[in-house]
Amino acid sequence: MSSHPKVGERLASIKHVVLVLSGKGGVGKSSCTVQLALSLVNQGHRVGVLDIDLCGPSIPRMLGVESHQIHQASSGWVPVYADPDKRLSCMSIAFLLPSRDSSVVWRGPKKNAMIKLFLSDVYWGELDYLLIDTPPGTSDEHLAVVEYLQEWNPDGAVIITTPQAVALADVKKEINFCEKVGLPILGLVENMSGFVCPHCTECTNVFSTGGGEGLAKHMDISFLGRAPIDPNLVMLLEQEDKTLVPNVNEPKENEDAREKTASIVETYQRCELSKIFSVIAKHLEETLDEKATAS
Repeated sequence: MSSHPKVGERLASIKHVVLVLSGKGGVGKSSCTVQLALSLVNQGHRVGVLDIDLCGPSIPRMLGVESHQIHQASSGWVPVYADPDKRLSCMSIAFLLPSRDSSVVWRGPKKNAMIKLFLSDVYWGELDYLLIDTPPGTSDEHLAVVEYLQEWNPDGAVIITTPQAVALADVKKEINFCEKVGLPILGLVENMSGFVCPHCTECTNVFSTGGGEGLAKHMDISFLGRAPIDPNLVMLLEQEDKTLVPNVNEPKENEDAREKTASIVETYQRCELSKIFSVIAKHLEETLDEKATAS
């Protein structure tokens, strides 16, 4: 008999469940989750993003849906959609807080209960991918989500790191965590691998480069790709109007003259990083296909 039958019911309509992990904070894990989601949507998939970073939820703000509210339907909580075509949906505790500045001061049991509620009560509908954005570390949230999902065999985890040694040391602990709990590792992304100048487009290795790829080879993990820091992406994720095409070279007073799109899905395609994450998303798909063939 199933330990968490309602979780199984929700996952039945989802083809792939992928956790996004990193043992280190500040490596851009949430921004990578968002870019991975946008890239998969642009490749024709239906994608949901579950934000279980309960103390620091940032996915709604990055997707431009922070002011939205979730609704209760007979089938469960309805996630918030970030595009008119309803191909990209999101659920986060941020939708339940009174303001952006409200803190979540919870001990482990309450966090676990909230994560179980998200997994069992959110009606995602038919999805190709459910990406689960997690907080840094290997603590309550990680143990809870793995426990509730384990019975239903989640596809695995994508590990995010930056190139420098201090980040790699903590990411090794995250890899060790995955091995201990039996969570397959689908691949590793080296984020912040250089800085793209918005004026000349030259890439400077601010935090060095190649550390993530070296770790992947050392740990025998698939390397999905590396992504530099792009000021235009930062601008897109921080601006309130996600339909404005970001251009850090454009004076702020000329904002009205900036090009507009239909949604963040289309706007993201105008960022240079979208080309890189499109390749990363395809590598992820290939890894999942190989995994399915092997099983």
